[in-house]
Amino acid sequence: MKRKTEEVEITVEFGNEISVSTGNKVLDHLLNTLLFYSELPVTIEASGDLPHHLWEDTGTVLGKFLKREAENKEIARYGSAVIPMDEALVLAAVDVSRSCFVTDLNPEEREEGFSLTLTRQFLQALSRSLEATIHINQLSGVNSHHVIEAGFKALGVSLGQALVESTRVESTKGDRH
Repeated sequence: MKRKTEEVEITVEFGNEISVSTGNKVLDHLLNTLLFYSELPVTIEASGDLPHHLWEDTGTVLGKFLKREAENKEIARYGSAVIPMDEALVLAAVDVSRSCFVTDLNPEEREEGFSLTLTRQFLQALSRSLEATIHINQLSGVNSHHVIEAGFKALGVSLGQALVESTRVESTKGDRH
């Protein structure tokens, strides 16, 4: 899947292994983490004029890619995880059925590059384009690196669970969504 505008150029595709290159070291680190914990061998190549455009549009393209990959499959739909990272403890829960994004991430200590604004933009775009409800809640933690990375790990585990093929229909309505 590709997106090319005057602001960004992004390619997301399945590969033999995880490979991420966005020109932003923190985004690369968090995407590698997300893909590793979701067990998705995805290649992401991205560049952009501003960090905001890069983070948000990468979330959009990755979400559309995952939605397309799940469209013709029967998936588990739900996933959740609670992940510790040092003093941080973060819960993530996913329902791949409709878009809603909720988070209360708010670490006290800021660390260069680990922006809550950019993180929220990425996650909101991912939720919207994947059409998934995503909750990420900070149970404890003060360091922004630890809290945000624990969130991406928990989201990765949750997405891995939700996107796995399943024969069980996870709806009392009898439909997949």
